[in-house]
Amino acid sequence: MKLIIQVPCYNEAETLEVALNDLPKHIDGIDEIEYLIINDGSKDNTVEVARNWGVHYIVNFKQNKGLAKGFMAGMDACLRNGADIIVNTDADNQYCGEDIEKLVRPILNGEADMVIGERPIDQTEHFSPLKKKLQHLGSWVVRKASKTDIPDAPSGFRAYSREAALSLNVVNEYTYTLETIVQAGRNKVALTSVPIRTNAELRPSRLFSSMFGYVKKSMLTIIRAYLMYRPLMFFTTVGSIIALVGIILGVRFLVFFAQGAGAGHIQSLILASMLIMMGMMTGVVGLLADVISANRKILEDIQKRVRKLDYSDDEEK
Repeated sequence: MKLIIQVPCYNEAETLEVALNDLPKHIDGIDEIEYLIINDGSKDNTVEVARNWGVHYIVNFKQNKGLAKGFMAGMDACLRNGADIIVNTDADNQYCGEDIEKLVRPILNGEADMVIGERPIDQTEHFSPLKKKLQHLGSWVVRKASKTDIPDAPSGFRAYSREAALSLNVVNEYTYTLETIVQAGRNKVALTSVPIRTNAELRPSRLFSSMFGYVKKSMLTIIRAYLMYRPLMFFTTVGSIIALVGIILGVRFLVFFAQGAGAGHIQSLILASMLIMMGMMTGVVGLLADVISANRKILEDIQKRVRKLDYSDDEEK
């Protein structure tokens, strides 16, 4: 059983060694532990620090491509190098390395294929009250969209079995954390969470420059993921609301018409007709999107099979 721990990095020379030193060297049930960093276009000596420490693999980007692309590139490299379990952690040592054993245990026991570390958000001192509330709100929205019970959706401290990693697809360029949960929930991946600890803050988060920007990008990511996996439900709901407003306006016009005052409310009739037509068209868009979603699932199955063949060929070489 081979575990590869991947660490996305962007200008992390000051904190990377601290994070690497905190990682486990042995876990019961794991035969081999290796380490990988994703250098996301760093301008400092992050790569030199990693090499001096002795990481086994380095994925290099010439320029910064963002957390989502870095995460997927790391997953690809881990799979190509024969990982049976992949753990993702941060280079700022936010998460306690000893808790990696907690993350991989449900996978080793055959209980889950994807495990997410649940941070003690309310007890984390460097989280502002507003950030704590937004973390809870974001996790609640993801739970509703994914039909899972994951309490800490934005947590980047997580473990994947090889089978789960082969199925991953991240299309947004912001972050992988939210989209992968919605995807896993909708695809019925065995998903669970375990409580983990966090370390003192070594540097401010770089994922967002402002709280408003974080909320906006997170909501857009969740909506986009939901549209990909439940398009018929989304468009049917929106279309029904639009059509219902149109029907209410139409009934209002009929009431006035029955009272002999319909001539003065033609505008309501026109608006009602437009809204009902828009609602019906939105429903048709939902049907088309549902067909596209079904085709996407077929493509994902094909992609998974191709990945298995590709990675198995790499291992044979």
